[in-house]
Amino acid sequence: MCSLGSSMAACSKRNLANLSVDEFLTSTFDSDTNGDSEGDDSAVEDENKSSKSGGKAAEPKAVGKRPEKQKSAAREHKEQLSRLREKDPEFFKFLEQNDQKLLNFDDTDTSEDEENVVHVLPEKLEVASDDEEDEEQQLTPKSKKAELISVTNRMVDKWKIEVENKLTFKLFHDIVMAFKGAVSTTRGGDGSEESGKYKVDDTTVFNSLVSFCIRDLFLALQKLLQLKPGRDRKKVLLPASSPRWPKIRQDISTYLSGLIQLLSSLTEATVVGAVLRHVLHLVPYYLCFPKHTRLLLKQTINQWSTGEETVRVLAFLILNKICRQKQDAYLNLVLKIMYVAYVKNCKFTSPNVLPLINFMQRTLTEMYSLDTQITYQHAFIYIRQLAIHLRNAMTMKKKETYQSVYNWQFIHCLFLWCRMLGTLYPNEVLEPLIYPLTQVIIGCIKLLPTARYYPLRLHCIRALTLLSDSTKTFIPVTPFLLEVFQQVDFNKKPGRMSFRPINFAVVLKLSNVNLQEKAFRDGLIEQLYDLTLEYFHTQAHTIAFPELVLPLAIQWARHNTVHRLLEKEEKAIALAPRWHRDPPQFPCSLEEKADQALD
Repeated sequence: MCSLGSSMAACSKRNLANLSVDEFLTSTFDSDTNGDSEGDDSAVEDENKSSKSGGKAAEPKAVGKRPEKQKSAAREHKEQLSRLREKDPEFFKFLEQNDQKLLNFDDTDTSEDEENVVHVLPEKLEVASDDEEDEEQQLTPKSKKAELISVTNRMVDKWKIEVENKLTFKLFHDIVMAFKGAVSTTRGGDGSEESGKYKVDDTTVFNSLVSFCIRDLFLALQKLLQLKPGRDRKKVLLPASSPRWPKIRQDISTYLSGLIQLLSSLTEATVVGAVLRHVLHLVPYYLCFPKHTRLLLKQTINQWSTGEETVRVLAFLILNKICRQKQDAYLNLVLKIMYVAYVKNCKFTSPNVLPLINFMQRTLTEMYSLDTQITYQHAFIYIRQLAIHLRNAMTMKKKETYQSVYNWQFIHCLFLWCRMLGTLYPNEVLEPLIYPLTQVIIGCIKLLPTARYYPLRLHCIRALTLLSDSTKTFIPVTPFLLEVFQQVDFNKKPGRMSFRPINFAVVLKLSNVNLQEKAFRDGLIEQLYDLTLEYFHTQAHTIAFPELVLPLAIQWARHNTVHRLLEKEEKAIALAPRWHRDPPQFPCSLEEKADQALD
């Protein structure tokens, strides 16, 4: 009996080495089926007989020509199976039992014929137009945009009612997606790519949706998370402690990032203030997302340094609240960015800008008071930078180096550190910075001791007086006041009259024309008078007070300025009440006033 192995052995008996090249090319070998071996042997025998009889081998057909009658693959396979049935009936029976698919081959299969069919070109070729290409390219964005749901006032009103009744996770998700779609329009486009599920096309819908989220959504969110207040009221309760937090975390993240984007695009001060009030309540939520917190800090510092008065106050409250809760993570970064913003925004000084600069000084000092160790590091570095600028100006003596010191940024930085050291006094960590700061201010006065820079000198004297009074440190300010009396002759007739007084509070230097005006001398003597009273007020309780007063009393008498002091006696009493227990009788000499101050 023949088996599958015997048929395979019979197939391997073919000796291809006995065939010539022409015989090999004209022979057909089918390696797809094993039952085909005997058909191949018969074909080889027929070829051998034809070669022995002297017949010529069939020449190979030219490549590319198709035979007139070519058998299909199905028909050829069917003939092979019939030959296999005659030669090896047992193997054929084995195939019937195990592989019916092979025997039931469909003879209607014309895949090979279809592959060999020659494609006929059309008579006319059509070229695609540019409009059709544009339509194909814009098909996907248009379909996406068509899928977005437009938010209407009815939807917003419906959400308001549902939120008042009960806020659910699905409802909160829909409101956040609508808020995201509204905020995406503030980037300048329609925001279809990143708006998500909804889109907002109408300005009234935008205003109603944003105001609804700012006013009503926060309280409902608190109820949804079921937050319980902790025992320590000083520490903010983070909403991440709620068991429902994982279900709503992603939506809250989307909402918080939308608020930051909204802050960056708003320009109206009242709207910015309303959003900042909302953000102030959401600080615990921001603390759960460090990335959003850093973005919020940068945006809030920008509002703190450039916004309106109310906006600045709200921005400072947000900064202070974040740094108090996460001091280790954000305080160092916030102080650095706030100082850079302060220096950047005090480049120019005017009567309108000066109150805002003073506000930044006070609030920045409040931030420095949170951690004196970090404050010392910052103050040491920045005071050292000021000293380096001063040293370069004193050694190089060029116009560029002088301008690096004699500018508003340098002066306002000096005032900032004087205010900070005075506010945080007494403090053992910060006290070593008093001396180097004093030396920098004195060096700034001595850099260019000319009459043109008297306003800058007066600012430095005021800073030294502030530092001396707040830190209970003696700083010799009197010589810098006496130097002005020695350089300016106040009894000399002015060269020209002026109609406008000089505002020394917003001026650093004067022109040559200003030095010849009467307004310059009147304003200078008034500034000297005020600074003298302020400084003597800080030293009135010391035993060295008579020695401090005497040199200035002599200079005032020499320049015939005593009558100016008598005209402003009421102002002197208001500024230095410790000098006078009872108002003196006019007229009186300065020596008598000094004796009365000692009593």
